[in-house]
Amino acid sequence: MGNVGAKDVPVLLSPEGLRIDGRRVDELRPIKIQAGALKHADGSAFVEWGANKVMAAVYGPREVHPRHLQQNTKAVIQCKYNMAAFSVDERKRPGLDRRSQEISKVIAEALESVVFVEEFPRTSIDVYIEVLQANAGTRCAGIVAASVALADAGIPMVDLLPAVAVGKAGGALVLDLKKEEDNFGEADLPMALVPQSGRLVLLQMEGHMTPAELSQALDMGVAGCRQIYERMKAALRERYAVEPAAEGSA
Repeated sequence: MGNVGAKDVPVLLSPEGLRIDGRRVDELRPIKIQAGALKHADGSAFVEWGANKVMAAVYGPREVHPRHLQQNTKAVIQCKYNMAAFSVDERKRPGLDRRSQEISKVIAEALESVVFVEEFPRTSIDVYIEVLQANAGTRCAGIVAASVALADAGIPMVDLLPAVAVGKAGGALVLDLKKEEDNFGEADLPMALVPQSGRLVLLQMEGHMTPAELSQALDMGVAGCRQIYERMKAALRERYAVEPAAEGSA
């Protein structure tokens, strides 16, 4: 927390067990997902998750640039995660920084674990994730948006890839941290899950949890991912729903 004094730390958990925004410890922030949000991308999605606003666009499979990255036996997934300069309270320097490069790599590896990359050798599947407004959990929102965008592009996948963070704030485990909980909490555990198999393809942690807390946090995260998974499927169903023919029409 650096030089933040104790009096500056917000109360993260009330005596009644409610969080700073009134949620219960196992409750997600409101989530809205729109598939096909962009006209000119092969696939796209827009995610509003709490105060986060994240856009993802997918292009490909297409020719690999730069060419030396080409793989003879599979497609390469190239991901670019970027936080817009206006996405945070204090203006961020434009362009990719070390954090953005690390998150880009992590997301690309997570997506590669669910895409049938061997069906598209010597090609690239390019994923662009733009964070327009940030309020903690942007990598998880980016994974959700990218996964829906891949499905919207018709890229064959084992399954959609929901993601969520579990943390420790005010001494309690909490699902889906918001900014204050991320800044002043004791731990942050983002994860991504393949729902059909239950396989975790992303698991990172900052801070400290006991073994018992980690086990409980994983259970909370899996349950949260399954809730998000249903929202992702609903967004794609809405995108491709066929309007029923009017009764009595020819």
